Parts: sequence; C-alpha cells; structure tokens
Amino acid sequence: MTAAWHTDEAAVARVLADLIADEIRRLRPGGSAPPPPWPAHMALDETGFGLDSLERYTVAAAIAEMLQLHESSVIDALPAARQFGQWCGLAAEGLAQAGTHLTFRTSGSTGTPKPCRHALHTLEAEADALADYIGPRRRVLLAVPLHHIYGFIFGVLLPPRLGATGTEDIRQLSPLALEGRLQAGDLIVSHPAHWALVERFCPRLPADVVGITSTAPCPDALVDALISKGLARLIQIYGSSETAGIGWRDAAGAAFELMPHWQRTGHDTDAGDPVLYQSSADGTTVQAALQDALEWLPDRHRHFRLAGRRDEAVQVAGVNVFPARVRAVLLEHPLVEACAVRRMSAGEGERLKAFIVPRAGAAAAALLPELEAWARERLSAMECPRGWTFGDRLPVDERGKPADWSIAPPAR
Repeated sequence: MTAAWHTDEAAVARVLADLIADEIRRLRPGGSAPPPPWPAHMALDETGFGLDSLERYTVAAAIAEMLQLHESSVIDALPAARQFGQWCGLAAEGLAQAGTHLTFRTSGSTGTPKPCRHALHTLEAEADALADYIGPRRRVLLAVPLHHIYGFIFGVLLPPRLGATGTEDIRQLSPLALEGRLQAGDLIVSHPAHWALVERFCPRLPADVVGITSTAPCPDALVDALISKGLARLIQIYGSSETAGIGWRDAAGAAFELMPHWQRTGHDTDAGDPVLYQSSADGTTVQAALQDALEWLPDRHRHFRLAGRRDEAVQVAGVNVFPARVRAVLLEHPLVEACAVRRMSAGEGERLKAFIVPRAGAAAAALLPELEAWARERLSAMECPRGWTFGDRLPVDERGKPADWSIAPPAR
C-alpha cells in the first residue's frame, strides 16, 4: 500500500509550483513566474514572485480550491503566507486533516474554466488499475503539468505504484535532448502535440520505453510511426477533467476498453446513451456525463469506439475549441457573406481552417489581413484559424452536404 501523496514534500511542492505558475500567467497575460524549482524561502512579494496583495490572495484561493483546504483549519492562514515553503507546509497540513477530495479545472477554451471535484479514492483506483496495466517502470518522465487531472494521476499517484525511483519534468527539453536522456524502463507521460515532435525529431528511441498519451485523440499514423522508431507501447487514455480516465488502448485503431473501476449499466438514458458509473468502497456511485458519443462493441459492454463529440468541440493543441463559435464570430465581419470552419485534416496541420465567401466587391487578398486581425481581437489563440480559403460558394459534396476543402491561398 502506497503512502498518502501529501506526505511526499517534493510532490506537494511540484503540484503547487505548476498551479502557482499557471495562476501567475492568468493574472499577468504574457508574463511568467520565476523558473522552478523554487526554494522554500522564495518570497511571494516583489523580492521573489512579485505578487501584490490581491494576487497573493487570488493564488491562495486557487490553492485552497484545488486541494479543498476550506475543509481544514489552515484555510485562514493561506493568504497570510509570505514564502513558497509556507504554502507547501500549509497544503500538506490541510491535506492531512481533510484530503479526501481534489478539484481540477477544465481548459476553458471559450470562457472561464470549469471546476471538477473528484474524490481522491476514485483517482487512486485509477492509478492502481493503471499500475497493473502498465507494469513496473524505473522512471516517469512528464510533459504535462501536475495541477491538471491527467498530470496529477500520472505524475503524482502513479509513480510510486509503478515502483519508479523518480520523476522528471521534460517540458523544457527539446526532442533531441529528450532522446539523449531516455533509458530502458522509462515511462513518458505526454500528449499528441508533444508526441508529434518526438516522432519528427528523434531518430530512434531506446528499447523498453513506454509512452502514455491523453488530452486529445492521437492519430493512428503517429502511433504507428512512434512504434516503428522503437517505442515499446503507446497507451492511449480516454477521459476528461470531468470524469478522469474511462478507457484505454495500446494499439492504433483498436477499440477502447473500459478501465476496471468503470461499469456500464444495462439501462440507457432517454437519449439512448448507456450510463457509466463507478462504485466506491463507501457505497457511493459516481456517474459519468460524457462529452462524446460512444459506439459499443457486442462484448458484454466493455469495449467501445469514439463516435464524435456531442458538443461538436474539436481538440486544438490539447484544448477544446468550438468551430460553430468561431464561424459565428467571422460572420459578424461586414465583408463576410458566408463561411465554414473546421479542424485541419491530418496532412494540413493541427489548427482550425476557415472557408470564406466574401460579399460582392470584396477582394480576398485585402480581406485576409482584416479577418486575421478581426479573429485575434475576438478569439483565443487556439480558436484563430491558421488556414484561410476563399471562394464564391461554400464547398459541398455530391449530396449537397457541407464538405471538406483543401487549404488554398487567396486569389490575387
């Protein structure tokens, strides 16, 4: 049985470091925190992090929210802390008193990120199942932040269950530098955008290196290319901030299998969707609200394929974006008659593309820079289209249904 995670001072410090850095970036767009690791005596004021009183209060509130410290006696002491080490100590003390739940936030691609509260024992059940599925590993290399649910499960709860001797943050390593650091027995925890860089720039991966990928669908071609370069396994995790992990697979194109701690009921919802749930040792049941439609295979309800987003979101660099929202913003431009927006195809890139039908008299070459500026002022970076195509009418297929298009430069 593994020790409670909050008894590991280094783990608590790393989780708080990622959370604090993220909060500072949010408070100061374009700014950043001093590079970690941070000593315990690192001051929170202008001599260290540079936090003013309001910023310090805001970051303290974020710590309290994630660790659910309002249920402990340390809650009132958090805003009064003056050093990073004090925040770490208070966090560990509060978790020892009432560390039964954690809150993680969604990416918030189109608004304020949504808090998702999880019982710690359900996250530990997932980590236990993953440890059995993966097998022993000597090190865990992390390309994901620990204050997100994926990073917390794989970077905090999982390593001791694998018998790993340590973890390492590889987010700042170039792919070639990473290749030089890899050793047999390593586990790399990453996401598709990072895996694409590894595949492109690493000539060969050492034997017995296992990978995990989540946050977005991983293209089958990328999985196969990584395996051909020597990766022993690439385990794909299906889940979300709302549900944590639900299913896994370790072969390109294979169906996902429900993790052992999830079950499917025999009773569907009014919309015809199956209900997934977890049963806990304390008798409580957690039910999943899925953002995706699932296609179930006839094997007693354990295997499924993804059948598209219910909310029509797509993943751009690990962030959910909504093409319908982007389209609505572009249609507000006075020189746009009609438009379509979708994610680029596999050979075109990883961002959104837009097909624009200009109003009569508007030249595409002159309209393009106007639309780029229009989008930057009204959309997040991940929502802004990177490929623009102009034409007299929106593309349709032989049935008159909306069709895909190849990215083409504007007419001159």
